[in-house]
Amino acid sequence: MADDLIYKIGITLIPSIGSVNGKKLVSYCGGAEAVFKEKKSALLKIPGIGRSTVNNIVNQSVLKRAEKEITFIKKYAVQPLFYTDEQYPKRLFHCEDGPVMLYYNGNRDLNHQRVLAVVGTRRSTAYGKVQCEKILEGLKDTEVMIVSGLAYGIDSCAHKNALNHHLPTVGVMGHGLDRVYPSENRNLAAAMMENGGLLTEFMSGTNPDRENFPKRNRIVAGMADAVLVVESGIKGGAIITADIAFSYSRDVFALPGKVNATYSKGCNFLIKTNRAALVESAEDIMRIMNWETLDKKEPVQTELFVDLTENEQKLVNILTETGENGIDELMAKSKIPISQVSSILLNLEFRGVVISLPGKRYRLR
Repeated sequence: MADDLIYKIGITLIPSIGSVNGKKLVSYCGGAEAVFKEKKSALLKIPGIGRSTVNNIVNQSVLKRAEKEITFIKKYAVQPLFYTDEQYPKRLFHCEDGPVMLYYNGNRDLNHQRVLAVVGTRRSTAYGKVQCEKILEGLKDTEVMIVSGLAYGIDSCAHKNALNHHLPTVGVMGHGLDRVYPSENRNLAAAMMENGGLLTEFMSGTNPDRENFPKRNRIVAGMADAVLVVESGIKGGAIITADIAFSYSRDVFALPGKVNATYSKGCNFLIKTNRAALVESAEDIMRIMNWETLDKKEPVQTELFVDLTENEQKLVNILTETGENGIDELMAKSKIPISQVSSILLNLEFRGVVISLPGKRYRLR
């Protein structure tokens, strides 16, 4: 495993490679190790991969740093997650710019059935904290996982209230797992390890530099079914996260506030520009996400659907056996082309056989 892992980490260390080109390299070469074993002439033929990048791959100097990270991973029982691994967040996998590697220290499945990101200003007001607490309390029976950024303000409020109501919660950090930032949240982070955990794309030794946090925000948005903005100014990390979530076709919710309140202006703007649905309670979120009925579904008697075509029956059988599935998973399991899968699912939805869920996921009605 370590031999394979060194190449997976090495991909992320190639200067200026980025998530998109990193995945492109792996795809063209057939694997992480194959990237570092490929001939220079072949690497130069890969679209978007320049000579400077190829030279950095060929000299393999990045593998020394990768080896050091493996030592850290083993010492602290960190779980490395390559983007093709089964444990990698599947919702994030479908985001083009999702990280090539993640590092996770926790005890809960990142592919939880329901995931809600809760974000907001670091300078939260009493109003924001009270509303955040009420919403989390209202979600206590939904088994939703709460994701946030472990920052001051609304992030900390979301994590604390998730723990108070026995909801799993994961903090996505803008630095390595060798520290907690802000340091005042060390006790909170330790408590989260009991029901959730800490996640990052950054290796140990990475400082919490300003430019890391917008990168962190795409993970928060990408691994969730929906994003709730509790309080925010007209600019800031919460608005960036909401915009990213919107671009990922995630549901975005915002809590309204007074028109002249500084830290409600961002929420009000999201609602006014139709980029977020106005929510006032947990019940609003549950209704929009169909979470209030997920646990009450009854088994579908597929034998009643006597007019299903062969391909329709294939998809119904898969959903009967596995429950909720994403459109890509259905395509892979059924061997039906993606264009046909989309059409079949739409037809089944119109006929009341399946229900469409956020993130292009489906289940039987």
